[in-house]
Amino acid sequence: MEFFNSFLVDFHELFGDHVVFSVGILLLVGYFAGEVAEKIKLPSITGYIITGLILGGSVLRIVPDEMANRLTSITEIALGLIALTIGGEFSINKIKNFGLRIFILTLFEALFAFIVVTTVMTMLGMDVKYALLLGAISTATAPAATVIVIRQLRARGDFVDHLYGVVAFDDALCVIIFSIVFAIIGPMFVAGPLHDASHSGVLSGFLHAIKEIGLSIILGIVSGFLLNYLTRKKYRLNEILILSVAIIFLNTSIAIVTHLSLLISNMVLGAVLINLSPKNKRIFRVVEPITPPIFALFFILAGTELQISVFSQGMVIIFGLVYIIARFLGKFAGIFAGSILTKADSSIRKYLGFCLFPQAGVAIGLVLLVQTSPVIEHAPQEVREKLVLIVNIILLSIFVNELVGPAISKYGIVKGADL
Repeated sequence: MEFFNSFLVDFHELFGDHVVFSVGILLLVGYFAGEVAEKIKLPSITGYIITGLILGGSVLRIVPDEMANRLTSITEIALGLIALTIGGEFSINKIKNFGLRIFILTLFEALFAFIVVTTVMTMLGMDVKYALLLGAISTATAPAATVIVIRQLRARGDFVDHLYGVVAFDDALCVIIFSIVFAIIGPMFVAGPLHDASHSGVLSGFLHAIKEIGLSIILGIVSGFLLNYLTRKKYRLNEILILSVAIIFLNTSIAIVTHLSLLISNMVLGAVLINLSPKNKRIFRVVEPITPPIFALFFILAGTELQISVFSQGMVIIFGLVYIIARFLGKFAGIFAGSILTKADSSIRKYLGFCLFPQAGVAIGLVLLVQTSPVIEHAPQEVREKLVLIVNIILLSIFVNELVGPAISKYGIVKGADL
């Protein structure tokens, strides 16, 4: 036993001192956990999160807090790549094909989820700024589970076309809503002389949000044109990869250093690329192979943030379950109302909302982005503790979603689509 304890101490020190060793172990264990998750019909993301949970401070405590802090760049890079991919879906031709109806459906389901979650959480006694944060995150939907079910069932028809359109728009709209909300409430988290009272005003926060989003858009546009210019006459994929990673990293880091939105700037970067030239599709293809280990590490680190002890508190269970129900009701009601307004088919009105239940990657990314934000570095301990509560509410929601989300999506697709 003494030998085992000594081994754990040495292993812990090795983890804390050597980043490369730590990343290797996390990826290796995460890979096998992902394989096990897939064998029991769960997404591999579940295995990654569980890996982080077991290796983190809640169970084995192998991953020290300082190591998680040293790997925050992984979170930033992963979020940048996710936003880039979302932006790449916004070609002018694709938007024209989606049509006004799908845009209205997406807008309604996102705004209804935001309003319902924020209202219900506030009624439960949660401080309004944290309720707004949860409301913004609640707008995100994880399309992976739904897409897999569609492919398994070989579903087709108008219902599936609408569903694909909604999930394509959804994450982009979530990023926009979150960026606006966080730009407004971010200064409210900071106490002390760093910010005077005017910063806590709603008008000041709104003006700050407009400035942040506007400058983020400009940064994304400049980066997009620069990357297009640098790669337009390149044909060797290794050169395109080097230039693409360089610009994505620079775009992300400049956004962070200047306190802009890395999500907005990278989303705009992706949108600019896809609309400037069809040749730029190769940029997305060449970057894609490097994303699996980054995303895996991203979700493993998210698991290390999960504190089992917090789940023993009734507050997390209550807030978590209410959040799950309120988010689903908001999504469903939004689709229902949007369908009535646009005179959509009854199958869309009744069943499309069920297919928006799953929530995973973007939601985790947004809550981790809050924790690693430079704004939060100056926040008091009380704020940090409440953000841990928000993290655990979101992670509880994701665990539940991973377990029951695919079944709920399948029900909606079976009822609404042509099989």
